[in-house]
This record gives sequence, C-alpha cells and structure tokens, in this order.
Amino acid sequence: MRYITKNDWYTVGQHLGTLMVGVGISTLIPLIIDIIYHENNYMSFIVPGLFSIMVGYFFHKMPVKATMKMKHGMIVSSLIWLWAGLIGSFVMMSCTSLDFITAFFENISAWTTTGFTMFQDVEVLPHSILFLRCLEQWIGGLGLVTLMMGAVLRSGKTVVQLYRSEARDEKISPSIGNTLKKLIKMYVLITIMGVAIFKIAGMPIFDAICNTFTSISTGGIPIKDNSMGFYNNNLFNLISIVIMVVGATSFLTVYKSFRTKFLSFLKDLQFQLMIALIVIFFIILYFTTDMSSMDILFHIISAITTTGSSLDSSIQIANWSSVTKVMIILLMIIGGSTGSTAGAIKLMRVILIFKGFYSQIMNVLSPESRVIKLKISNLKINDTSIKEANSYLSFYMIILVIGWLVLIFYGYDPFNALFDVTSAQGNIGLSTGIISSTMPIMAKIMIIINMYAGRLEIISILVLIRAGFEVLKR
Repeated sequence: MRYITKNDWYTVGQHLGTLMVGVGISTLIPLIIDIIYHENNYMSFIVPGLFSIMVGYFFHKMPVKATMKMKHGMIVSSLIWLWAGLIGSFVMMSCTSLDFITAFFENISAWTTTGFTMFQDVEVLPHSILFLRCLEQWIGGLGLVTLMMGAVLRSGKTVVQLYRSEARDEKISPSIGNTLKKLIKMYVLITIMGVAIFKIAGMPIFDAICNTFTSISTGGIPIKDNSMGFYNNNLFNLISIVIMVVGATSFLTVYKSFRTKFLSFLKDLQFQLMIALIVIFFIILYFTTDMSSMDILFHIISAITTTGSSLDSSIQIANWSSVTKVMIILLMIIGGSTGSTAGAIKLMRVILIFKGFYSQIMNVLSPESRVIKLKISNLKINDTSIKEANSYLSFYMIILVIGWLVLIFYGYDPFNALFDVTSAQGNIGLSTGIISSTMPIMAKIMIIINMYAGRLEIISILVLIRAGFEVLKR
C-alpha cells in the first residue's frame, strides 16, 4: 500500500512553493542594512532571494490534486526548513569564506534558533550578514511556517494542518487564521518593546534590534565574540533575562497576560515550574560554585529558555565545574514552555511524564476498582497524551545519544561532547568549544541533524523520511 502518491506530492509542492517565496523575500530584507552601512553586497542577497522566489512561484503554480492533510503539512514543514538553510548558505558563501557545509550549518543553526556559530570572529562580519542571522532566528522562533502562513493565508484546513505541522496547537481565538494573526502582532509588539527598552538603557540601535530578535526568539546567536558578555553591563543582562523568559513562556499565557495585568503568568503551570526550577538550580549553584550571582542566574535562564546567550566564552564554559555542567545539561534537556519559541523537550511534556509515573504508582497502591483521574490545571489528561510525551522523550534521547557517540568517535571529551550535543538538540547554542568550523565534516552533519530534529520535534522528519522511501519504491 502506498501512503504517498503523485497527487500528494503536487499538494506538497504547491504549498511548499508559497513558503519558498516567503524565504526569498526574507532573504532580501537585509538589503536595507547593506544599503545603510554601504557594504555593497547587494548581489549576495538579490541572487539567492530571487532564485527562491522564482522556484517557489513555479511550485506554487502546481495544481492541488489532494486535500491538505497532516502528512502534507509535516512534509512541507520538514522541507522548507532545509530550503531556508540552503538559501541562507548561498548568501553567506558569497559574502564570506565559508564552505557549503559550514555555511549550511550556520544557517540551520540560525533558523532553528540554536545559536551556534561557525565564525571565529563575528565582529568582522558585515552588518547585513549579522542582521540576516538574527532575522532568521526571529522568524524561526515563532516558526518559519507559522509566521509566513499567517502573513499570506487567512484560515481553512490548509492553515490548520500547516500550523500543527510545527508542533503547535495553542489557540488564542477559535479560528487558527485569527490565532496566527494575533500571534504575529503580539510577537512584533514584544519585539518593538524589547528594542525600545534596550535603546533607552543605552545599547546602540543595531545591537538593540539584533539582541531583541535573538532574545525573544530564544535563539541567542551572537553579534559579538563574547555574546552578551561583551557589554559587561548588568542592566543589559537583566533586560535580556526578562525577554528570554517571555520568549520561553507560552504565547497563549503572554496574550492573556496583556488582558489580565500579567496575572496569567502567575497562574500558568509551565511558568510556575520554570520559575521554580530557576530558583532551585540557582540556589544549588550559588552554594556549590564560585560563579557570581549574575553569571549563575543568566546562564540558568539562558539554558532553560533554550536561548544560549552567554556571559562567558566557550573556553570559560569548558572550565565550568562538573556540577555546573550537569545542572545546565538538565535545564537544556527540559527547555521552556509548549507554545513558546523555546526548544528541548519542553515543560509540559516533563509534567505529563511525571504525571504518568504518579499514575502508575497510584494504580499499584489503589484498590482495583478505583480509577485514577489525572488533571493539569483542572483539565483532564488522557493516557494518549502521556504516551505521546514518553514516546517523544524516547526518540529525543535516542537521537541525542547518537550525536553524542559521533562526537566521542572523533575524540572529543565525553563530558563536553554531551554538553554540546544536548545544546544542539535543544536548540540552545551554549558550547564548550567543540562546535567550531574546524569540526570534521561528518560531525558537522550530525550536529545539523540534531538541531534540525530538535526544532521540528522529530515526527515531521520521520514522516518525510518515510515519504522518501515511497519515492524510492517506484
């Protein structure tokens, strides 16, 4: 039995084309920065941008011969992230000395909001390239498919399936189309507020824009060699902390908070758990390390929000104590809230997994006739949700371990390798120095897979691979 037919590929191509046009347009936006700073790299953006628009327009004109279903949305979502990385790599190859794999790594890192960089010195890069990396993170944070479809489509089954293909199901309003519009408006508003606050605090406007883009998207790709540590300014650090926490909080909660004078933050279970973990891990590290309070707080929040901004260099991170690395690894595995820009396993899945453990224990202790009913915030949860959370955790850890073994195979320190691969798959970006342009090609490719799998939450990629087997059967 064939699960993917020729008609299915027509449907995938038509909707993929729309997004390819969007990628092309986003590639042209940094031209504004190029013009402002007189960098004369026009063609580096124009050629890849127009190429993506033209190819996308061709695909967009393909006839739709099958009703849009979840499988189509997942295949479209999986392919468009690779295409976006490809187009961005063309830009960087023409502006810098990066080879294709390294440029592709840099762009996948940006689009997936991971934040690793292949550049040894980012401060010598053109402003337009720095802005492109931050723009990619800003778009990728909300979701490449989510943002672009929200901008060009209204509502209907197509929007619903594409929205869910990026592992999103939160609704601000009954209509997915209206939900997308409100999400985008809120995302833009918070971004504008962040830029304004950074600017008022004394940060240069270009830095304020880029750092807000990378903080709200929980991406953290650096525009300075020492990331936020470059500024040596605790006020900037505190502003970043607030924006990172907002970015890692469910957008549904953020939206409600605008209407309830921020009380929804305090009532949200995921937000409560995030703050509790921050406090607990801060206390542990405060009494077990000699790091400053700001250093501890900033990196704990950077890890759990999966932002990856840092006050320390990769050399300093490599020299962190074992207990610090273990604490940060745990936070990088947990991640932020479902329905936010954060990556990793996410807090709601952690809650579901522990609820499942609790259910099993109570079923053993309780009389046979008693049925254990589980609730989260007064909402009933079923066994399917718990099974899905456990299945995702299993897939997540399998891919993480494979990435870890690949790095160990190339001779990297096992502890540091675990730190970096956890950071890659959680889309964080903190590194002990292993992630660099000098990595072996196969190690780079493996980390690309980790970042890609983490951002698309694995299932969409498995659907794409299975669909690829269907093509090979012919």
